[in-house]
Amino acid sequence: MFSLTVRRNFMIAHSLPRPAFGPAQGMHGATFVTEVTFRRRSLNEDSIVLDIGEAGDVLDGILEGLNYKNLDEHPDFAGRLSTTEALAQYVADAVAAKIRPGADGRELAGLEVTLRETPDAWASYSLDFEAS
Repeated sequence: MFSLTVRRNFMIAHSLPRPAFGPAQGMHGATFVTEVTFRRRSLNEDSIVLDIGEAGDVLDGILEGLNYKNLDEHPDFAGRLSTTEALAQYVADAVAAKIRPGADGRELAGLEVTLRETPDAWASYSLDFEAS
């Protein structure tokens, strides 16, 4: 399996209003290092998984809608907790909607989004295109 990963940063504000989150129940900020890894069983005719520039542009477009936003007020998170895990799924689904294999001949096997909150703590969410 081949893979290509692009990385970007974004910053948000949010609260996690449940006792399980202790001091994070109150409004706080977080900076995430975001990594999106695209997977492919074999390289395409250009000997790549996906164009790096295109992958970065797609991620930039998605993160633009989150960067410096208060997720408590973001319409996509209305009634939902914006945990690191939930954010990883949100980004993965948004990337997949723009890059998912289709009529254009893409043969991606899947992708994984990892959000690193600190060098010691992160969460990931994976999509397997071949299983769907």
